[in-house]
Amino acid sequence: MKLLTTKNLAAATLTAAMGMASTSAMAFPLFTVDESSVEGNVNTVIADRITGGYTEVVTFEAVTAATGNFFTSIIFNAGQFFNGANSQGTLLNNIFGTIGYALYATFLGEGTYVTNADLTTDFVFTGGTFDLFVDPDRDTTFAGPADGKTAYGVTPGVADLKVGSGSIIFGNGTLDPTSATCINGVNCGSFGTNTDFQLTAFGATYFVDPIPFYNLTFESGQFLNFTVAGTQTISGSMDVVFGTKSVPEPTTVALMGLGLLGLGLRRRKA
Repeated sequence: MKLLTTKNLAAATLTAAMGMASTSAMAFPLFTVDESSVEGNVNTVIADRITGGYTEVVTFEAVTAATGNFFTSIIFNAGQFFNGANSQGTLLNNIFGTIGYALYATFLGEGTYVTNADLTTDFVFTGGTFDLFVDPDRDTTFAGPADGKTAYGVTPGVADLKVGSGSIIFGNGTLDPTSATCINGVNCGSFGTNTDFQLTAFGATYFVDPIPFYNLTFESGQFLNFTVAGTQTISGSMDVVFGTKSVPEPTTVALMGLGLLGLGLRRRKA
């Protein structure tokens, strides 16, 4: 299975979910963040995606020499809001200022994997849930679990604020350590997932536009090389964009899954 570029994968899933015609010039849907809901300081951000880094603890359980199941526990730390090519002015991670906050998500998921004759490994998610939080004082600490079946340890200082939650609809990825783009263990694979998304009461004061807010998220990114055996710790980068679920839901999900499987996944270029 070949991997789409990160941006094209997100565009493909958005196109399928929203019933839109595919175009290379497609812009991601805009959203508005009211940061006064966190800091009490007036600052509004209009963006089309969230970027950041993640760390993942994943456990592999072999069924045969080439197939098995995986269980993954992930912590995602948002870094910036972007609109097109431009980073947006924000209080998020304002590490040199006297005010600022952090935005993070925890995820627990599982799926299956197949290692192919060419040494690539394909992954397909079969389930998973996530929660998104604001850390008002940037004082929350995280502890990696012993295996991928256990949630990350999260220790807030000042109470964190839950923004929203969701569950996975579709997701897959490919690791290719033999690729010419995989140099010194970097840029060795990529992935794409989509999930449903529901805001909390606080979340509706943070993500303030559109109303109602988007009910889908689309994640795409890359990871470093790792061994598909035992329990591993993996890191990489990820982009998050939003979309709206079409009705009826079962048809949309089926078309989205079939469309992505038909397209396949192509390796992200360095």
